[in-house]
Amino acid sequence: MTAASDLVGLIVILALVLVPLSVRVVPQGMEYTLERWGRYIRTLAPGFNVIIPIFDRVGSKMNMMEQVLDVPSQEIITKDNAMLRVDGVVFFQVQDAAKAAYEVSRLQHAIMNLTTTNIRTVMGSMDMDELLSKRDEINARLLVVVDEATNPWGVKVTRIEIKDITPPQDLVESMGRQMKAERNKRASILEAEGFRQAEILRAEGEKQAAILAAEGKREAAFREAEGRERQAEAEARATQVVSKAIAEGNTQAINYFIAQKYVDALGKIAAANNQKVIFLPLDAAGILGALGGVAELTRSAFAKQDKEA
Repeated sequence: MTAASDLVGLIVILALVLVPLSVRVVPQGMEYTLERWGRYIRTLAPGFNVIIPIFDRVGSKMNMMEQVLDVPSQEIITKDNAMLRVDGVVFFQVQDAAKAAYEVSRLQHAIMNLTTTNIRTVMGSMDMDELLSKRDEINARLLVVVDEATNPWGVKVTRIEIKDITPPQDLVESMGRQMKAERNKRASILEAEGFRQAEILRAEGEKQAAILAAEGKREAAFREAEGRERQAEAEARATQVVSKAIAEGNTQAINYFIAQKYVDALGKIAAANNQKVIFLPLDAAGILGALGGVAELTRSAFAKQDKEA
């Protein structure tokens, strides 16, 4: 009985010791690698896991959540030999715990060095103006290169962000002067363009005014010519009537014609700019006789019309 009791006690003791050693509870977001006699055999998922005590042991505890690494500030030389100070952040996530544990030593340190080296390579191949204006392009190029390099390690690099790009103080001052000169240049260009547009509009206005003035002169000349033409036709008809009356023996028509010319001549003399007072020996009886002849001619014309009627 004593031997049996000792055996049972030994078994109980071994059970109390081995049972806790055979159970592994893995927290959410973590994975453990399991090794047997120092060789990797499988990965323990989150939750309750049973292992063989003494023979099996946990190798590495891998964080499977997305992690962030701060890339320390470093100096780089751009393609145009400008010295800049740059820092950033890297976001990565372990997707294969076994590869992350056994394919690379010191995973975070390796990712940090890889990112730092590629920042120098990518940004060193670009001009300073490109670095300052194409930050998204830099991030995309870095992401492609670093993610491809870390893929054999079972790691997925999700994002790489350049936080700060700091030029030297003298370069900042030079850039400020350049920006001011560029703004002054744009202001001068806009001012010159405005003056040019104003001159164009003024020239267009003068052109339209000249066109309208020419059209007005042409219309006035046309009206004047038309008036002269009508006056000439009227004079021609009057001359024809007078000639016809003379041909019929009516001498009063001659008096009408002479009186008209006489009055026109007096009107021109009176309208002259250099004549203010006129002293001429005018034959009043002759003028009255001529006007009487005009009146007689008019009465004869009306009498003739009454007979025809």
